Amino acid sequence: MPPPTIALDPGQRGDVVLTALGLLETRYRYGGAVPDTGFDCSGLVAYVFGRAASQPLPHNTAAIARLSRPIATQRLEAGDFVFFNTLNRSFSHMGIYIGDGRFVNAPSTGGRVRIDSMDNPYFAQRFESARTLFGS
Repeated sequence: MPPPTIALDPGQRGDVVLTALGLLETRYRYGGAVPDTGFDCSGLVAYVFGRAASQPLPHNTAAIARLSRPIATQRLEAGDFVFFNTLNRSFSHMGIYIGDGRFVNAPSTGGRVRIDSMDNPYFAQRFESARTLFGS
């Protein structure tokens, strides 16, 4: 049986984006889940959705992908997820879409939470899926 999906109130999209933007420049830390010590990509997403939408999420990109629903890339809205295959493994990286072809993510060791473009060649060739937790 597939895991249940989550349907959040679309009115929470703005809070999700503002919370994510408030974490820009937080340092990257593998396994990190709080601003004081840093985030990895799924730790950032879990923290943002826990704070902004009171929705606990697992600290695992593939698990978050299973809880969310696929959507067409053209239907991406602020607060949705973008997933990438960066380690030759499905759903190995993710970010929070903020609109205008951009997303917030915790990119890699030595990096900081930042905004990247979906058109960035690195991410464009590794893009895997657009997904959402928001109801219609």
